[in-house]
Amino acid sequence: MDNDNTKISERDERLNKLEELKKLKLNPYPAKTCRTHEIRGLIDNFSELEKTGQGIIIAGRLMIKRLHGNLAFARLNDGSGQIQIAVSKKEVGDEYYKIFQKLVDMGDIIEVAGKCFTTHKGEKSLMTASFKFLTKALEPLPEKWHGLKDDEDRYRKRYLDILLNEDLRDLFIKKSKFWEVTREFMKKHGFFEVETPTLEITTGGAEANPFCTHHADYDLDMFLRISVGELWHKKLMAAGLGKTFEIGRVYRNEGSSPDHLQEFTNMEFYWSFADYNDGMKLTRELYLEIAQKVFGKTKFTTKGYEYDLADEWRKIDYRDEILKQTGIDVLSATENDMKKKLKELKVEYKGETRERLMDTLWKYCRKSIAGPAFLVGHPKLVSPLAKEMLDRPGFVERFQIIIAGSEIGNGYSELNDPEEQRRRFEVQQKLIEAGDEEAMMPDWEFVEMLEHGMPPTCGFGFGERLFAFFIDKPVREATLFPLMRPRGRK
Repeated sequence: MDNDNTKISERDERLNKLEELKKLKLNPYPAKTCRTHEIRGLIDNFSELEKTGQGIIIAGRLMIKRLHGNLAFARLNDGSGQIQIAVSKKEVGDEYYKIFQKLVDMGDIIEVAGKCFTTHKGEKSLMTASFKFLTKALEPLPEKWHGLKDDEDRYRKRYLDILLNEDLRDLFIKKSKFWEVTREFMKKHGFFEVETPTLEITTGGAEANPFCTHHADYDLDMFLRISVGELWHKKLMAAGLGKTFEIGRVYRNEGSSPDHLQEFTNMEFYWSFADYNDGMKLTRELYLEIAQKVFGKTKFTTKGYEYDLADEWRKIDYRDEILKQTGIDVLSATENDMKKKLKELKVEYKGETRERLMDTLWKYCRKSIAGPAFLVGHPKLVSPLAKEMLDRPGFVERFQIIIAGSEIGNGYSELNDPEEQRRRFEVQQKLIEAGDEEAMMPDWEFVEMLEHGMPPTCGFGFGERLFAFFIDKPVREATLFPLMRPRGRK
């Protein structure tokens, strides 16, 4: 039988039932419910409610329906939990029992008034005294035991995926707690939460290809931000706020992969009178607190890598690690040396600038590191906003957190020398002119701010990819509504 024809016939049948309800003067889409209890609260207080015989009203979606002559059973789900309801002809009367039999379908949202009772099998239930429609569903739910299996369907019809998959629903509840714990940690440590612009004239704070838009009133081309307001936060350091953080959306017009999306949530903090050593100490505490409070553990397995956040976080030197694994010294090697090595390693690369070749070599090396570890000793070329080491010219005070062969967090002692920042922006401008789409756009007003004086500052950021790593799922799976191509588009 053709599935599409089956769906059409079921929909037509439900449309006919909708018309029957209207003929009976029963509103299938009322605006208000008289609900007195959420199902979770009902279950939690079931014994007391059953003992007192108190009349209660619940509402939810009908998930299962079974008819047994003059008695019917169904399961109601309101998002907080599920409970069995019993509908007896004796209790609701012939007319309404017939309506329940003939016109109520799985997927309908109804309100049920009644009293708590326990079945002879010990199941907590509600004996229905009356019911009414809240929403008549015109499309049937997928089969309960099979649900949505195709990823295209699951992502496009996320509402059904979450409705039928309790594990997925719990995942997003846990993700909410992930950000809640992060926010509480930052506030507990004296950081002030702020909001900075998502529309920018120049995209500062990261190296990525931005989304472009146009401000009609100002007749001005603009960009969606690629960082959570890095340059704005540094201006707040100059303003004397001292400790700021922000949790917000970021947009990068780049390729999709299991670990990358074009739109995602990041957290960034900025901390005056602190350096990257202070940042490493604080972020280790933050990651441990997230792990313990959200997941109740410190040991994880991600992509086959096993690691324990409670272990010592060793420091790995950027230059030394690449030299050890590839024999290439990124400080002295030529671009041709690096291209030759990448070809030998059978590593594809995009862009032939020194910065991009260096970064590609590192990305090859990081795959062998389970972590947790701090990557330090980055060359200045790949870190245009970080402060140079006094005792190691050409390298900067930057750290990245390495977990499961990937960077899951990035911070540094912020560059606050305006002349040095100007020179580095000039280098980035030349990279842009050479065709490097990921080079950082210069922000000359930011340089002007530095000329007024910004205190020594540590900045750090991580994204929702950390959550995806902790649950060992692709970040797309951990996104409520991932971007989908319109139907029919390839």
